[in-house]
Amino acid sequence: MTRLLSLETSTSICSAAIHQEGKVLAWREIREPRSAASQLAVIVDAIMKESATEPAMLSGIVVTSGPGSYTGLRIGVATAKGICVALNIPLIAISTLDLLAIQGKTMIADTNALLCPMLDARRMEVYCKVVDFNLNEIEATQAKIIDANSFSNYLESTPVYFMGEGATKCRTIFTHPNAKFLDEVTPDSVQLGEIGFQKWLQHNFEDIVTFEPYYLKDFLIRKPTTV
Repeated sequence: MTRLLSLETSTSICSAAIHQEGKVLAWREIREPRSAASQLAVIVDAIMKESATEPAMLSGIVVTSGPGSYTGLRIGVATAKGICVALNIPLIAISTLDLLAIQGKTMIADTNALLCPMLDARRMEVYCKVVDFNLNEIEATQAKIIDANSFSNYLESTPVYFMGEGATKCRTIFTHPNAKFLDEVTPDSVQLGEIGFQKWLQHNFEDIVTFEPYYLKDFLIRKPTTV
C-alpha cells in the first residue's frame, strides 16, 4: 500500500498530511505567519501518530516546489529531502500554482472559464499563471506587476477566476464583470497528497540531490541605508 507524507510550506500557512492510496488518513494545518520553522516537525509527528504511520511505512514524500515564500519553501524542501535520503524513498514535487488551480477548479462550473492562481510577491506584484478549465497552460508562470489593464485580453472574452493570496489585492483593481474571485483558496496538503499519489503512480520523481525550490525571483537581502 502506497503511503505518502505531504508537506505544504509555500505560504504563511503550514500544513502536512498522510495519504494511503490517495486517501487522506490524517491532516494538520497551522495558520500562523512564519510557523514552518518551528511547527512543521510538530505537525508531522502528530499526523504520523494519528495515522499509526511508522517511518518505514512511507513510500514517498510530496512537497510544493514553489513559487512562494523563500523561507517556507526552503524549510519544506529541506525537510522533504532529508526524510527521503534517510528512508531511501522518492521525492515528488508539485508547483504551488498548479496546486491552487486544481483546488480552484473544484469550485467552478463554467468549463469555458480561465483560472489564474496567484501568490503575493509584495507591493503590487504577484506570482501567477493562467490555465484553461482542463488545466492546460495559457500563460506561463511569471512574476507580474498588477495594474488595471492586467489580463484585459482574457477578460474581454471569457470569465477569469482569480484565486490564492495574491488575488486578494486585485479585487479593487480588476473591475471587469468577467473578473471572478474565489475566496479562501490556499495551498492545501490534502489536495497536494492526492495529486502526489498520481505522480507516484507514474514514477514521476525528482532527483533528490539536485532538486531545489522554484523561487522564480532571487531572494535579495538589502543592507539598511546609512545617513
